[in-house]
Amino acid sequence: MLGPVVCDIAGTVLTDEDVRRISHPLVGMVILFTRNYENPAQLAELCRSIHAVKPGVLISVDQEGGRVQRFREGFTEIPAMRDYGIQWKDDPEAAARSVTAAGYVLAAELRACGVDMTFAPVVDLDWGNSQIIGSRSFALDPRVVTRLARAFSQGMLIAGMANCGKHFPGHGYVTIDSHEGLPVDEREANRILRGDAKPYTWMGAGLASIMTAHVMYPGLDPVNPASFSRTILQEILRKELRFTGFVFSDDLSMGGAKGQGDIVERAGKALAAGCDAVIVCNAPEEVDKLLAALKWEPTAGFRERAARLAPKGPALDFESLKNTQLYRVAREQLAPAVTIA
Repeated sequence: MLGPVVCDIAGTVLTDEDVRRISHPLVGMVILFTRNYENPAQLAELCRSIHAVKPGVLISVDQEGGRVQRFREGFTEIPAMRDYGIQWKDDPEAAARSVTAAGYVLAAELRACGVDMTFAPVVDLDWGNSQIIGSRSFALDPRVVTRLARAFSQGMLIAGMANCGKHFPGHGYVTIDSHEGLPVDEREANRILRGDAKPYTWMGAGLASIMTAHVMYPGLDPVNPASFSRTILQEILRKELRFTGFVFSDDLSMGGAKGQGDIVERAGKALAAGCDAVIVCNAPEEVDKLLAALKWEPTAGFRERAARLAPKGPALDFESLKNTQLYRVAREQLAPAVTIA
């Protein structure tokens, strides 16, 4: 990460406006969406173009498996994470093997096309309340979530890709979708920290990064949503949980963030609270305003934390990847054997 702003691009090839934004010194990462994808060859060329504009800029995507899979045609279909949680009930070790294979295949295919990281895994607990989380979650039990998220991340690491646990300290209990509005989790602090936040504690250094939740937790901070809360990000995440990784805000163009002022104010508040980087999607004019006005200097440890996000080791191209035994066997193993009662 060269700078604290994560922005998107318009289509399947770079426009002059895309190049201008990517070239800005505040932009450290480009996030891709379905509109940016046609096939693996096109994606690889697009990523080469982005990296050529600014060597060192990172390219990311939300590629989790299940219903959140931006690239589909030509990519392996990864099951929903809930399926591995169901398999865990019958055979924990088989579930761990399957989800490790899934993490490897997902990350290896992305790296084969030039994508540097994905915002995964989801470590929210599945309370059955949140439609926006739902099957993206492994399970309700934080111990199961931690074990499966760790195994998924191990697969990603084999492919040389960093992980990102989300959405801290937990989005699974609330019903409102933070894309549309600001959810409020009214539970007391101990219930959140001893339940929903436990995967972050237990995974520890195994998380290279996390993404914050645009959710209010009055028991933790009665004033600010997590993405804008120094109490949650500094006092709890950094000091109590001893988290040393990189912190991304969730998308600042989402409904759950809009009560924090204009885009420059939102970004400033998130960075001041403890986010290392802010994401702004589907709002190019807002990105331009932010790049024109944001004042930023790297905080202590920013470069060290950011270095953990860079992909490790060389990546095979897609055709070469398909010919490796590791990839072929992992594709065979990634489907969870779920017993339906």
